[in-house]
Amino acid sequence: MRKLVGVALATVLSSALLIGARPSAAAIDVAISVDIAPPELPVYEQPDIPGPGYIWTPGYWAWADDGSGYYWVPGTWVLAPEAGYLWTPPWWGFENGVYLWHPGYWGTEIGFYGGVNYGYGYFGRGYDGGYWDRGQFRYNTAYTHMGRDVHITNVYNKVVINNITVNHVSFNGGRGGIDARPTEREISAEHARHLQPVSAQIQQRETAHGNPELRLSTNHGHPGIAATQRPGEFSGHGVVPAHGAPTVTHEEARRGPEINRTPVPPSVSHVPSAPLVHEQPVQSTPRSQPEFQRGPEVPHNVEPPRPPPQVVHTPLPEPQVMHTPPPQQHEQHPSAPPPHEQHPPPREGERRDEPHGGDAGR
Repeated sequence: MRKLVGVALATVLSSALLIGARPSAAAIDVAISVDIAPPELPVYEQPDIPGPGYIWTPGYWAWADDGSGYYWVPGTWVLAPEAGYLWTPPWWGFENGVYLWHPGYWGTEIGFYGGVNYGYGYFGRGYDGGYWDRGQFRYNTAYTHMGRDVHITNVYNKVVINNITVNHVSFNGGRGGIDARPTEREISAEHARHLQPVSAQIQQRETAHGNPELRLSTNHGHPGIAATQRPGEFSGHGVVPAHGAPTVTHEEARRGPEINRTPVPPSVSHVPSAPLVHEQPVQSTPRSQPEFQRGPEVPHNVEPPRPPPQVVHTPLPEPQVMHTPPPQQHEQHPSAPPPHEQHPPPREGERRDEPHGGDAGR
């Protein structure tokens, strides 16, 4: 791991002293260069604004020079140093094989902040959360949580359509980074008069640095304190945690940004996930060899579901019907006449009496 601290500081300070100019916030902040990609930005809800005149400053991943690595600085509401000044957030940029830290600053125009989508008005270009109007800041309620305890009348509602990719990438350039370049207006704003972060912002960063729970190695990209209503107040009802499951581990952050994504299960590896709003779906490259489709994997510590018990129905015995056998054919009904008796033929010279009903009277 490589780290460069203070080289850019000395160079810029020397140039500023020679021309008699006031050093900007970017000049007096320490320049840092590391070879570890910052993790993705956590998702969180913006706390309610504490009062009029406050400007939202989004959270960001900072680097600790004590060997602990990245830690999360929660977003918070800060009073502007002067009327008419806006906050340009800090950002990480990949350049010459390392990730360079670009500090934030106050200015009358929003400068370039890497195209990083910090949310709540900071969608990669400028600031859509409000603007200064004759010394009063007017808030866009579409991207500002006003709350119930604060009465602010300088408000409006305007939904801005941004043609940018909606994701949680926290750096510009390099593999997996945001592909954005500064405009002429942003370059001009970067070279204009700046004011350094106010004391409340420095307090927010120092408090976060001293909290072990905000280190990436501890929260794995899911800080329990993602934003605060007031700077330096890391407890109470104004503290907002991050949503969802951890997005990246410390080891994944060391290996690079290309693996800072949730893997797709093998059973649905060829089914692309639904794209977010304004997100361009990623076209998968067909493979030369067909992949064997596997079924879903079952964890070893989960007992497979048992089949439901089968109900066996025992049929009831059919009732037995007693049938009386029919009379034998040789049995004669009592009312039937007796059958004719069979007599042997008469012998010669023998006379036999005729039965009743014969020809006896002839």
